[in-house]
Amino acid sequence: MIKNVHTKMILLFFILGVATISVLSVFHIITLKQMASEFPLQPELQMQLSDQVQKTIMISIIMLSIFTIITLLIAYFLSKSVTKPIHQLIESAEKIADGEEIEIGEAEKNQNQVEDLVNAFRLMTSQLKHNLNEMGKQKRQIETILLHMTDGIIAFDMEGNIIHINPAAIELLAITEKKSTFDSIFGNLHADVNLEKIVYLENWTSSEQRLNIGEKYVNLLFAPFQDENGKPAGVIVVIQDITEHVKLDNMRKEFVADVSHELKTPITSIMGYADTLLESEYDKEMQTKFLGVISSEAKRMARLVTDLLTLSRYDNKKMIKEETEFDLGDLTKKCIERLQFEIEKKGHHMECFVTANVPPVNADKYGIERVILNIISNSIKYTPENGVIKVYVGFVYNDAYIKVIDNGIGIPEEDLGRIFERFYRVDKARTREMGGTGLGLSIAKEILEQNHGSIDIKSEVGKGTEVIIRIPVVKK
Repeated sequence: MIKNVHTKMILLFFILGVATISVLSVFHIITLKQMASEFPLQPELQMQLSDQVQKTIMISIIMLSIFTIITLLIAYFLSKSVTKPIHQLIESAEKIADGEEIEIGEAEKNQNQVEDLVNAFRLMTSQLKHNLNEMGKQKRQIETILLHMTDGIIAFDMEGNIIHINPAAIELLAITEKKSTFDSIFGNLHADVNLEKIVYLENWTSSEQRLNIGEKYVNLLFAPFQDENGKPAGVIVVIQDITEHVKLDNMRKEFVADVSHELKTPITSIMGYADTLLESEYDKEMQTKFLGVISSEAKRMARLVTDLLTLSRYDNKKMIKEETEFDLGDLTKKCIERLQFEIEKKGHHMECFVTANVPPVNADKYGIERVILNIISNSIKYTPENGVIKVYVGFVYNDAYIKVIDNGIGIPEEDLGRIFERFYRVDKARTREMGGTGLGLSIAKEILEQNHGSIDIKSEVGKGTEVIIRIPVVKK
């Protein structure tokens, strides 16, 4: 049976080869004869075409001979390497089945051939299994990476259907439809993108876009990919959440605008009064008044620049801290004494209560002193005359704290979340009038964070403000 199959395969291969060579040769000869019939009056051309026909016949005969030899060699190789061993194996199995005995040498030879064949199949199976395991492992690794990526990934085919999408992409683009497509997703987001342009006109179209989705800002990167034949197969979209970057950029722009405005106001005032003094002659009293304004605005500008430099040093971690152990209660009392003139000027009733046995703190004493002065000074400024300000110094858990409570004008609830922003003021006109730079609370927060502390503010308009500063105590 195996011999018959082997003979049929070889015979089919030979017939197809002979037929192919014959058809090509006959077709070529017919073509040459047609060309000869079209030019009957050109003897030289007729002779050339006749020679070509003879050459074609000779080449065909040679090719048929070579093909016949190749076919015989293939048949011999298959017979000796594949068909014969299997045929011998079957014959041996039939003899054993009929109860006949076979020679030991013949049996061992057949057994060796079978073992070689089995080993070849085992090796092929093992290699195939290993390759499949590797492919499965790589697939699981890629799926795990995509699943836990913070950036969104979507792969689309050429029809715009989703091949793969990870949870981050669903969340960032707020996709709710189960059967979404390229057009439906980016059409709902009003994105100016086109799948065909991205794939075929990649060098002439923008492959990156920024979108605002609700309160989020996302950056979309479109990258076409190809199949194993180098043909376009689809588009991969990478979605990055850039909300924080946009907010920081807006804060930077606002900060630059605020600094420019804060510096422009005193500079304009100084220039105006200086030009007035230069252009006209005034009496001593008027000159003194103008020079007083110039001096005041210059000092205000100097305070602003000093505060900006301080913030810059904290931002760049260049502020030199001299950490020492000190008593927070004593430092608070000294700060109140330094502000006594301002307290008496506004007629405030100031009380300071220090809880017994407050452990010392280990921090930058100069920085903490600046924070305390800023907080108490704000309470004095924004509390109407004859107000009440109470200061408590105590200890809770592992933190020493200072609590400053006043019955001043208070802070609106909508402003509480922004009071630590640089140059943010609840009442800009009143703050400038009192000589504030709008950076005090920002600096206070930076100082406390550098010393592992914190600051919290509670307030209600018309009822007052409560500020709590916490600083870790020295652990014994």
